[in-house]
Amino acid sequence: MSLCTHLQAIGTVILTPSEHVCPECIAVGDRWVHLRVCQTCGHVGCCDSSKNKHATKHFHATQHPVVTSAEPGEQWAWCYVDEQMAEY
Repeated sequence: MSLCTHLQAIGTVILTPSEHVCPECIAVGDRWVHLRVCQTCGHVGCCDSSKNKHATKHFHATQHPVVTSAEPGEQWAWCYVDEQMAEY
Protein backbone atom coordinates (compact mmCIF):
# COMPACT_ATOMS: atom_id res chain seq x y z
CA MET A 1 0.00 0.00 0.00
CA SER A 2 1.35 3.42 -0.91
CA LEU A 3 1.28 6.36 1.47
CA CYS A 4 -1.71 8.68 1.30
CA THR A 5 -1.13 12.16 -0.07
CA HIS A 6 -1.37 13.70 3.41
CA LEU A 7 1.50 11.57 4.74
CA GLN A 8 3.53 12.16 1.58
CA ALA A 9 3.08 15.91 2.02
CA ILE A 10 4.79 16.07 5.41
CA GLY A 11 8.05 14.84 3.85
CA THR A 12 10.81 15.38 6.38
CA VAL A 13 9.14 18.28 8.17
CA ILE A 14 8.34 16.80 11.57
CA LEU A 15 7.24 19.40 14.10
CA THR A 16 8.10 18.62 17.71
CA PRO A 17 6.66 20.11 20.88
CA SER A 18 8.59 22.78 22.78
CA GLU A 19 7.29 21.24 26.02
CA HIS A 20 6.26 17.66 26.72
CA VAL A 21 2.79 18.50 28.04
CA CYS A 22 -0.80 18.64 26.83
CA PRO A 23 -1.70 22.29 27.48
CA GLU A 24 -5.44 21.58 27.26
CA CYS A 25 -5.20 18.82 29.90
CA ILE A 26 -3.21 21.15 32.16
CA ALA A 27 -5.86 23.85 31.71
CA VAL A 28 -8.61 21.52 32.97
CA GLY A 29 -6.48 19.83 35.63
CA ASP A 30 -6.32 16.41 33.94
CA ARG A 31 -3.54 14.02 32.96
CA TRP A 32 -2.63 12.47 29.63
CA VAL A 33 -1.14 9.17 28.47
CA HIS A 34 0.80 10.08 25.31
CA LEU A 35 1.22 13.21 23.20
CA ARG A 36 0.68 13.84 19.50
CA VAL A 37 1.87 16.79 17.38
CA CYS A 38 -0.17 18.26 14.52
CA GLN A 39 2.04 18.47 11.45
CA THR A 40 0.09 21.41 10.04
CA CYS A 41 0.30 23.86 12.94
CA GLY A 42 2.32 22.24 15.75
CA HIS A 43 -0.62 21.84 18.17
CA VAL A 44 0.23 19.36 20.92
CA GLY A 45 -2.61 17.20 22.19
CA CYS A 46 -3.12 14.01 24.12
CA CYS A 47 -3.74 10.67 22.40
CA ASP A 48 -6.94 8.64 22.16
CA SER A 49 -5.84 6.52 25.14
CA SER A 50 -6.09 9.70 27.20
CA LYS A 51 -9.41 10.72 28.73
CA ASN A 52 -9.74 13.97 26.75
CA LYS A 53 -8.41 12.91 23.32
CA HIS A 54 -7.27 16.45 22.53
CA ALA A 55 -5.29 15.50 19.40
CA THR A 56 -8.35 13.95 17.75
CA LYS A 57 -10.55 16.85 18.89
CA HIS A 58 -8.05 19.20 17.23
CA PHE A 59 -8.38 17.25 13.97
CA HIS A 60 -12.19 17.45 14.08
CA ALA A 61 -12.05 21.20 14.75
CA THR A 62 -9.42 22.05 12.13
CA GLN A 63 -9.28 19.16 9.62
CA HIS A 64 -5.47 19.17 9.95
CA PRO A 65 -4.88 15.60 8.74
CA VAL A 66 -1.54 14.36 10.16
CA VAL A 67 -0.13 13.95 13.66
CA THR A 68 3.13 12.43 14.80
CA SER A 69 4.03 10.87 18.11
CA ALA A 70 5.78 13.17 20.54
CA GLU A 71 6.97 10.22 22.59
CA PRO A 72 10.72 9.61 22.89
CA GLY A 73 11.85 6.77 20.63
CA GLU A 74 8.63 6.69 18.58
CA GLN A 75 8.88 7.78 14.95
CA TRP A 76 5.52 7.46 13.24
CA ALA A 77 2.80 9.60 11.73
CA TRP A 78 -0.98 9.05 11.52
CA CYS A 79 -3.38 10.43 8.94
CA TYR A 80 -6.85 10.93 10.41
CA VAL A 81 -8.46 11.39 6.98
CA ASP A 82 -7.20 8.17 5.41
CA GLU A 83 -6.68 6.27 8.69
CA GLN A 84 -3.15 5.37 7.62
CA MET A 85 0.09 5.17 9.59
CA ALA A 86 3.66 5.62 8.40
CA GLU A 87 6.95 5.08 10.20
CA TYR A 88 9.83 7.38 9.43
